[in-house]
Amino acid sequence: MVKETGYYDILGVSPTASPAELKKAYRKLALKYHPDKNPDEGDKFKQISQAYEVLSDEKKRQLYDRGGEQALKEGGGGFSGSSPMDVFDMFFGGGGGGGGGGRGSRERKGKNLVHEIDVPLTSMYNGAKRNLALQKSVICKACDGRGGKEGAVKQCDTCNGRGVQVHIQQIGPGMVQQMQSRCRACNATGETIREKDKCKTCNGKKVTQERKILEVHIDKGMKDGQRIAFHGEGDQNPGLEPGDVIIVLEEKEHPIFKRDGNNLVMKMEIELVESLCGFKKTITTLDDRQLVIEAVPGEVIKPGDRRVVMGEGMPTHRNPFEKGRLIILFDVNFPKAGFLKGDAAKELEKILPDRPAAPDVQDEAEEVLLEEFDPNKHRQSARRGANDEDDQDGQPRVACQTQ
Repeated sequence: MVKETGYYDILGVSPTASPAELKKAYRKLALKYHPDKNPDEGDKFKQISQAYEVLSDEKKRQLYDRGGEQALKEGGGGFSGSSPMDVFDMFFGGGGGGGGGGRGSRERKGKNLVHEIDVPLTSMYNGAKRNLALQKSVICKACDGRGGKEGAVKQCDTCNGRGVQVHIQQIGPGMVQQMQSRCRACNATGETIREKDKCKTCNGKKVTQERKILEVHIDKGMKDGQRIAFHGEGDQNPGLEPGDVIIVLEEKEHPIFKRDGNNLVMKMEIELVESLCGFKKTITTLDDRQLVIEAVPGEVIKPGDRRVVMGEGMPTHRNPFEKGRLIILFDVNFPKAGFLKGDAAKELEKILPDRPAAPDVQDEAEEVLLEEFDPNKHRQSARRGANDEDDQDGQPRVACQTQ
């Protein structure tokens, strides 16, 4: 039991979620509510980052489970107060160009661009190549990233070149609140350019948009959530090292095979005669090979039994010649009622193992009819029984009325 579930609710997971489930939930939500995609969801993005920072730390999570947010505050194990982007960059490979990856390093390097792509299981088994088209900002070649004529760029007088304005508001006797907002005069750049001096190519923005095609190589054995980084392929901005483009793989479900680590699991239905008398079947692998599996007569396979084919699971990443196991989960189809005609039941009984001895039956024992279970019929009988109990006193029930 946990005292509060607020952080778990934000990530949409249960309090028993594993670290892997927490990572997957954070990844989906962080990509969905990232300020680049949803500029109006800054508060939501911050809540997601705060919840993940606490729950991904084993000590903080234990503290939160025992006493909620109050326990985190008292124990000093709450949200660190760093930017939600720090958590995001740390999770997706970091945007820091050396020096610890904090706020200062992010100012020297542009932000990372994260893209999620769906990958079929067959591509993760065989390897694949995908082309990803994206729009990116590049330094304007016409003005060399100045935004206008040389010497035309001036420091913004409104914000003194800081890009932000600070407002102080009194909220009570002796209490003031300091608020910070983007400077509208310079659009948070800290610089201004007269309209007539702006570069005609980039309109003073210093960058232009360019279409870029990235060739994404999906290696054999890659997994759901695995990241592929293209260093320096992010947006370009004057004075900043370009960030990275990070590709996150999202594994698509396969109709037959389910992945379990390096193992592949599949279900196979067999008939009763096959479960008792053996069978020979083929399995088409994810690289279109055919495997022949066989059960010999007398090797009884029961519903829920598992069999393993070694070395036919998923390839190991960066060591594709080493593969996991193929696990087959069997289900047995039993014949319909009445399939035994004439003396067939007696003949079958001669072949099957002896049935257990019949129990001693007392003289006063009652014989009852064994029927197939019908849920609807069972519910109707239960309702009739309840009505009979209501009428046992011989008096009709009177419903209460309210004025």
